Parts: sequence; C-alpha cells; structure tokens
Amino acid sequence: MLSLQDCIALSDLTEDEIEAIGAHEHLPDIVALELGHYLVQTPEGEMRIKQIIVDDIEHARAHGDFQRVALLKVTLKHYLEHHANASRR
Repeated sequence: MLSLQDCIALSDLTEDEIEAIGAHEHLPDIVALELGHYLVQTPEGEMRIKQIIVDDIEHARAHGDFQRVALLKVTLKHYLEHHANASRR
C-alpha cells in the first residue's frame, strides 16, 4: 500500500503545492494530490495550478495572513522553477 508521502513523491508536486490546491478547491490532501497530478500533465493544467497558487496568495493577503502570503510566494517561486510551461505566460 502506498502512503500519502509515497503518492506525493510520485506526483511531480511538493506538499506545499498540493496543500495550496486543496485549500483553493476545498479538498482533502489525497484528492488535491490526485487533481494536481492530473493537472500537471498538460501546459494548461500547469497554468491552472499557477493560478490557484496566485489566487491563494491574493486570498491570504486580503485576510491579512502575511505569514501564509510569504509561504505561498516561496511555493509559487519553486513551482515556476520546476514547471516551465507555467512560467511562460
């Protein structure tokens, strides 16, 4: 049986990226992981994940959660560095 950590390792995403997807879409971690893994397979999906993280940054900023803003900015930077299609637009 695969653990959540095993699935994360196979997903091409980090825990923070998966958490951002889950928070944005109101999904449990394992479902967010599945959605993220599906999306990361296409350039359009990669762009969708980028937009999810950007939306999460804006939401955190609007609610004054600047610690979360900082974490999500680092998450976005890492995501863009590792998913070339997401950084093209």
